[in-house]
Amino acid sequence: MSRAFPQLGMDLVYGFCHYLAAVLHEIAFRGDVVGVNLLPKTGGHLVAANHASHLDPFILGSQIPRQVTFFARKTLWKPGFPAWWLNRVGVIPVDRDGGSDVGAIKRVLAAIKQERVIIMFPEGTRSPDGLLQKPKPGVGLFACRTQVSVVPARLFGSFEAFDRRGRLRFGAPVTVVFGPPIPPAVYDDPAAGKERYQIASERIMAEIAKLQPPPVTVI
Repeated sequence: MSRAFPQLGMDLVYGFCHYLAAVLHEIAFRGDVVGVNLLPKTGGHLVAANHASHLDPFILGSQIPRQVTFFARKTLWKPGFPAWWLNRVGVIPVDRDGGSDVGAIKRVLAAIKQERVIIMFPEGTRSPDGLLQKPKPGVGLFACRTQVSVVPARLFGSFEAFDRRGRLRFGAPVTVVFGPPIPPAVYDDPAAGKERYQIASERIMAEIAKLQPPPVTVI
């Protein structure tokens, strides 16, 4: 796989969309990208990030040099192009409460066995104000069930670039910061009983909250 063009190692449709998303970020929402070197180059793992905008999946995915798998609400599978595109790029359909969706769990376990990268948003839905929200147990469930490392990621500026009211501001910078992978021994507490998955989600969210944008250099 080419370092300059990682899309060459991806599915044709996904690689094309990955390239377009990267160009869009570079031209319309150019910000810093930090910590890409921390991403595992092989093996299945999760990437867990905050969620404040519809831009998040596209910008975050475009900065990961491997083909990734996303989640999306089942209601998005409309007949025709939407369903074709979602299936072609490997999106996993999930109920609103992903932690109780047995079909989604099976698909994630299968994807991890195939050494795929999966992006998840612990908050479950977009933040109403751009601030970090309390996580739901879904990401903890998937992490504990798969026992893979979880890479924390945080997007800065995506809410300002495209908020929940649909106001799009081209030129507003969106910065992506990746942190060191979190091993299962850090996020998982098998003895926690019914709270195991929620505790795992909160530990993962705490690592996301620790990430900060790079300092601004004044010349």
